[in-house]
Amino acid sequence: MSAEPAKVKQYTGRLVDVTFEPGRCLHTAECIRGLPHVFDLEKRPWIQPDGGPADLVAEVVRRCPTGALQYRFPEGPAEAGEHPAVVSRNPAGQLLLRGELVVDTAQGARHETRVMLCGCGASGNQPYCDHAGPCGGK
Repeated sequence: MSAEPAKVKQYTGRLVDVTFEPGRCLHTAECIRGLPHVFDLEKRPWIQPDGGPADLVAEVVRRCPTGALQYRFPEGPAEAGEHPAVVSRNPAGQLLLRGELVVDTAQGARHETRVMLCGCGASGNQPYCDHAGPCGGK
């Protein structure tokens, strides 16, 4: 089953912009725990990039293990990946990658800095994990 093309939502701030790809979010809540006044599910929009210092918003976005959240400073380059790239497997079997990555998807190659890939093959959003199979805990 091929996933739909990624739907990315943009949240523009004065000093940092944040994007969110809902189809990749696995609700680890790193963002909410890190800056609850910037990432607040009770507010609309739920991401308020100007709710905290730009460097701290970027730091919290980098904690997102799936890469569903990304940031960009308006006057600078996009988020850079770690060097060297790091690959690990969590206890559930999902593959966590951080670095300068190119990931092949049904829609073509995507440049990434953080991803959580499916380790069991059951995801409907291949190659990304969507918690559909045993590696997602369902």
